[in-house]
Amino acid sequence: MAQSTSQAHQVERIADQLRRAFAGDAWHGPAVLELLADVDSRVAAARPIPGAHSIWEIVAHLSAWEEALTHRLGGRAAELEGAQDWPAVSDTSPAAWKQTVDTLKQRHAELIAAVEAMPEYRLLNQVPNRGHDFYHMLHGCVQHELYHAGQIAVLKKAGV
Repeated sequence: MAQSTSQAHQVERIADQLRRAFAGDAWHGPAVLELLADVDSRVAAARPIPGAHSIWEIVAHLSAWEEALTHRLGGRAAELEGAQDWPAVSDTSPAAWKQTVDTLKQRHAELIAAVEAMPEYRLLNQVPNRGHDFYHMLHGCVQHELYHAGQIAVLKKAGV
């Protein structure tokens, strides 16, 4: 099936947007990793805004979704609820914070690799057990990262 010029290279464009939202050079401002660069375990675990998630919880949540979306790209249904969606933080040591960020980076790299390996035509395929296609899921992932990047920025400003 021939692709139109407007559809060609969409996978590369989406992968680029995912990279920018996560690692930097984003139009909107600081990306997730740029915001986390100076966050230590104490700041990550803090709750400067009552009722809001901590930076640590947000990072664990992003990590869970990076993994879930990679599973969905692999054809598996992945649903996150409760503690899977928002994993609890029990160890707030510097080593545990480093591991949390490293896991997020690893899962993001795996998601990017899965996106880049995806043939263009699959963008229009429905995501398993969902009412939308991969194109919308992946753009939603970019939006999800940026939404939480904004939360991290606010938490840092409200900070400890």
